[in-house]
Amino acid sequence: MLYDPGSKWRSDTVTRERSIAELLARAKAGDRAAFGMLIDAHYDFLYRTAYKWCGTREDAEDIAQDVCIKLATAIAGFDGRSAFTSWLYRIVFNAVRDRQRQAARHLRQVGALAMTAEGVMAAPQPEALADAELWDAVRSLPEKQRDAVLLVYAEEKSHADAAAIMGTKESTVSWYIHEAKKALKGMV
Repeated sequence: MLYDPGSKWRSDTVTRERSIAELLARAKAGDRAAFGMLIDAHYDFLYRTAYKWCGTREDAEDIAQDVCIKLATAIAGFDGRSAFTSWLYRIVFNAVRDRQRQAARHLRQVGALAMTAEGVMAAPQPEALADAELWDAVRSLPEKQRDAVLLVYAEEKSHADAAAIMGTKESTVSWYIHEAKKALKGMV
């Protein structure tokens, strides 16, 4: 049974995995309808993952849309060595990192302009969620520490699963989390 946006998925996990595998094969072969169904089936996942990393709805929506566009060409490169969702995590990570690098460049440019125009650089106003100070602190951690913490604690992945998604060793993920906890104690 294939995914149909107008119907419910069967609760049978094996059937769902077969459907995703069939959609993947068809999408890789250039079937636009299959690609659309694959995006429909995973869009909430893309958005939710982006939101956990960036913390704002607007950025998460933009990132999810960017990922959908990237997937149109990247889907041909999916080789099946990892789970499809693990591969999607990597694509979302890269999109979030690209967005954050772009925002940092923009802030530097605005800051330089402000210093030139006013002689003083205005401090950027961080966007904060009312009840999410801890997650804001997590988002300010170095990239690898942040990714490890979000995968293990927000996504409830094992250290092994997080390592597969991040493309590193399980012991490295454990070290990132250890370092993040030390840093967070000083922040919160």
